[in-house]
Amino acid sequence: MSATRVTIASRIFPPEPGAAAYRLGSLARRLARHGAEVEVLTTTPPRGVPEGWGADGIRLRRWPVLRDRGGNVRGYLQYASFDVPLLARLLLSRRPDVVVVEPPPTTGAVVRIVGALRRVPYAYYAGDISSTAAAGIGVPRPVVVALRALERWAMRGAAVVLTVSTGVADDVRQLVGAGHRVVVVGTGVDTDTFRPLPHDGSTPTFVYAGTMSELQGAEVFVRAFGQIAAERPDARLRMYGQGVQTGRLNQLADAVAPGQVSFPGRVPGEVIAAELSRASAGLASLRPGMGYDYAYPTKMFAVTACGTPVIYAGPGPGHELVRAHGLGWACTWSPDEVAEAMRAALRRTTSSEESDRLAAWTRASASQDSVADKAATAVLGAAAARGVNAPTGEDWTGSRPPRPSA
Repeated sequence: MSATRVTIASRIFPPEPGAAAYRLGSLARRLARHGAEVEVLTTTPPRGVPEGWGADGIRLRRWPVLRDRGGNVRGYLQYASFDVPLLARLLLSRRPDVVVVEPPPTTGAVVRIVGALRRVPYAYYAGDISSTAAAGIGVPRPVVVALRALERWAMRGAAVVLTVSTGVADDVRQLVGAGHRVVVVGTGVDTDTFRPLPHDGSTPTFVYAGTMSELQGAEVFVRAFGQIAAERPDARLRMYGQGVQTGRLNQLADAVAPGQVSFPGRVPGEVIAAELSRASAGLASLRPGMGYDYAYPTKMFAVTACGTPVIYAGPGPGHELVRAHGLGWACTWSPDEVAEAMRAALRRTTSSEESDRLAAWTRASASQDSVADKAATAVLGAAAARGVNAPTGEDWTGSRPPRPSA
């Protein structure tokens, strides 16, 4: 019996940091662990990010692309620099049994075209709904309408659509209509990378790690820290990552807390894990009213996986999760409320027992392993539906740790 051949097509993949990269990396490893031949068609990492990533059974094929000033593949020209070569790469490569594609919808459209030409099924991994995000940040309506039509077309051709939450799944069903297979695989964090690391003691530091765009609304932390900086000259705020608002946040930080806020940019996950392990608290946010109130910011799980409490600012299930499981402080998207949570974090020392509890909860409830398991099952099921035998290995129906649900 030949192994199932799986191709993953994505503009972002490890070692480049990001929620999409982490979940696709975990999926690739999970598929390879079960005997699949995995080929990844992706991009060369941005400057400063090492290329060293791999695993047995996974072949990485990278392609140089245009990136914006922040190092992101975001924007029409940047997407085209990946999507146009991808068309040829998919057509000229060995025919896979199934393809996994990550947004944007333009990439999904390319995969649908190639899938039709080569008679290959594909799975669309919807970490979010691009047209909903575009509407939330104020993109002109004609652009949103066109994007929504393209996204609908890309998803309707998929053998299965994988989603990170029931909220995203509901949005997908509303977009594509009834009769399409949608599987909620959940969301989680790589607990092999994000884990408690040894340190000499906690520091009066707050750590934000992730995208800085309109949807996240990370400015709430900079404004809140402006209050803390005046009270605690020894306190520091570290903002890891990139995004369209990075420049604006730099200017704001210089105005409200000069010298106490740093923007190290993109760094490997291991560096962030070390910083989180000794921080007073990690930070996660979701700006209300942007069409994403149902989302889980994955960065909150990266914080708790390192045994550190999280300050969550915003609406949705993440807010309720922090309160229900004692993961830190949940507040509205308000600088005053966030500042009060920061003061509470600085007053409290996280014990080793509490750190262990937070890390254990994350491994049991929000580990990327369980997410990758469900995603791999769905992907191999799409291949099997076309007459391809799924590889054997562990029992795919075995028990799995619980996952958070919206």
